[in-house]
Amino acid sequence: MKKYIVQLSCKEREELKKMVSKNRIAASKRLRAQMILAIDQGNNGPAMTDAQVAKAFDCTARTPERLRKKVVEKGIDQAVEHGNTGSCRARKLDGKAEAYLIATACSKAPDGYSRWTVRLLAEKLVELDIVNSCSKDTVHRTLKKMNLNLT
Repeated sequence: MKKYIVQLSCKEREELKKMVSKNRIAASKRLRAQMILAIDQGNNGPAMTDAQVAKAFDCTARTPERLRKKVVEKGIDQAVEHGNTGSCRARKLDGKAEAYLIATACSKAPDGYSRWTVRLLAEKLVELDIVNSCSKDTVHRTLKKMNLNLT
């Protein structure tokens, strides 16, 4: 027995049909809309099984499962959209922190070292309480973005 059952209303079904029939729409959006129409368990829906949908749309059987879950939990609009929206993270180093980083990298290296390393710079930013935590990769990306070479 399926855990997530999609039952579209007449209005939702019409919206999806309009979306599928549009000339200019992203192919991935159209495909997901067609799949939702195919997995509809409502009165007017074809109620295709996951295996049938997978065969018809040339995808794995997990794809309709995930789509069904997304429709039930987040709604049709979210299910049709690309899955990667809003996943970007806030930057660790803002403009002020970047300025401190560059100034520190251009300054004299600490005693016992001939030059600054990205790990030393990351530790220094935390020590100066500019950021709570900072990885050497963050420092590396920032310095690379600024075309600043430590050698």
